[in-house]
Amino acid sequence: MRPGERKLRLWQFALLLAMLVLWHAISRNEQSAFFLGEPVKVAGRIWSWFLPVEVAANPLFPDGLPGRADIYPHLGVTLLETVLAFAIGTVLGLAVGLWLALAPTASAIVDPYIKALNSMPRVILAPIFSLWFGLGIWSKVALAVTLVFFIVFFNVYQGVREVSPVVLANARMLGANRKQLLQSVYLPSATSWVFSSLHTSVGLAFVGAVVGEYLGSARGVGYLILQAEGTFDVNTVFAGIVVLTAFALLLDALVGRIERRLMKWQPRQGETEKL
Repeated sequence: MRPGERKLRLWQFALLLAMLVLWHAISRNEQSAFFLGEPVKVAGRIWSWFLPVEVAANPLFPDGLPGRADIYPHLGVTLLETVLAFAIGTVLGLAVGLWLALAPTASAIVDPYIKALNSMPRVILAPIFSLWFGLGIWSKVALAVTLVFFIVFFNVYQGVREVSPVVLANARMLGANRKQLLQSVYLPSATSWVFSSLHTSVGLAFVGAVVGEYLGSARGVGYLILQAEGTFDVNTVFAGIVVLTAFALLLDALVGRIERRLMKWQPRQGETEKL
């Protein structure tokens, strides 16, 4: 039986706390700390990134906390790349998925090419995008778009193809034209598939942006992580990962909120269980 919302949050927090305690216990050893980092120092690095206040030296950070409030330009670049890639990839995936799902002949012609492009490791396109678009944000956006596009495309394509023939026949009997079928039958059928793909696409948009920053950039959270790796600063690496994860969760929560507003007609899990 599923626990209540408050109890569920409590268990989730307890699990997070247990993992942090375990991490802290393992990192007490100096050798383990070098490879795994220390959660207290990771938290201190994040604190120093976001707060412009001078922090006095203490036993944990004898040299103070370097890099005060200097993450904002880097985080702004990464978020801009992610949001642009997410928006462009979603629109393209939606448009192409609808077109091919409603055009069987075109779908049959381009099917092997779509499968070939999807099977290609997209990271190998990063140098080509850098050559085409330079080392600015657009090469990172282009790489992330290739990750988002296929997730949205295949879900939209499948969602439209899964429309019930009985519903289509009834709509046509009532005199619905192609535009009305698209608005009243195909799009509502594909909506749940689209939002399912968007939750996955959020993380992939971040992946594309950060990988692009790894391969060539002077700004971005991926660039900060790369610089930290070069100096074996594992605490800063983990701090960058935590920051990226937190903002990915925020963007995913925003998508979930939009989904709940647009999918009010769909019964929630709790309501289904009661029925």
